[in-house]
Amino acid sequence: MKLIPTLRQLQYLVAVADLRHFGQAAESCFVTQSTLSSGIQDLETVLDCRLIERGTRRRVMLTPLGEEIVERARNLLRDAEALAEVAESGRRPLAGRLRLGVIPTIGPYFLPRVLPRVRERYPELKLYLREDQTARLIDGLRGGRIDCAVLATPYDLGDLSTMDLGLDELLVAVPAGHPFAAAKEIDPARLETEEILMLEDGHCLRDHALGACTGHPLRTNEAVQATSLGTLIQMVANGLGLTLIPAMAVPTEAHDNSGVIARHFAAPRPSRGIALAWRASSPRKEEFRLLGETLRTHLGN
Repeated sequence: MKLIPTLRQLQYLVAVADLRHFGQAAESCFVTQSTLSSGIQDLETVLDCRLIERGTRRRVMLTPLGEEIVERARNLLRDAEALAEVAESGRRPLAGRLRLGVIPTIGPYFLPRVLPRVRERYPELKLYLREDQTARLIDGLRGGRIDCAVLATPYDLGDLSTMDLGLDELLVAVPAGHPFAAAKEIDPARLETEEILMLEDGHCLRDHALGACTGHPLRTNEAVQATSLGTLIQMVANGLGLTLIPAMAVPTEAHDNSGVIARHFAAPRPSRGIALAWRASSPRKEEFRLLGETLRTHLGN
């Protein structure tokens, strides 16, 4: 019978490839460095090829063949993990580990409200959160580093499966002393003469804000861009301009003492979609739909 690599050996190799350091790789695998080194040497013996270049102290280097085998090892490990998850979800839906991604303009405002409900309904679920911009979360989904993600749409999600959770209205955030603060609603055409502040590139809320005012050219201040919605609202409070704010963020960012007033647009009021996304090939799709139902129920609360 032909010798084949063990999953543990492949885990060691992938850890070294990711961290490029034997000591750190050993720590991430919860083994000693000698155990990890021995495991990789055994793997090279089984495969009868050299995977790692020896003799360099500063940085671990993989051979070209080693790089190719690492990618195949990632796929095998992902499949093995999926196999275990299928068995787990078959016994107990939404139990065990689940890695959930969320974008920064949703996470701080939606999750504190809904996660207690998720824990209450699924007490055996161990939820690990990853907050990042949409493009990097999508890359994490496709690479198997996260299991599902709460994202804002429209956005090109390619071949990912999605579940619509609801809509999140976009409002205009103005300084408390601005003339718009006294208006009941704001016509998008009135924003054409205002200084509009935006998040930096990479945040999908920037594109959604621009899309909300289609047909009305905005004077965006590209010299002043924020890395977070909280910082953006602070700029508005200090009279640097106006911005658009999602309804879910209003209670946190535009409260009575914030110095910022949120006003609705005139109808039709713009909004962004909120969706749960996952790999179409994931064996846990039914679990994700269960999670999505809980998230959907509390989105508007």
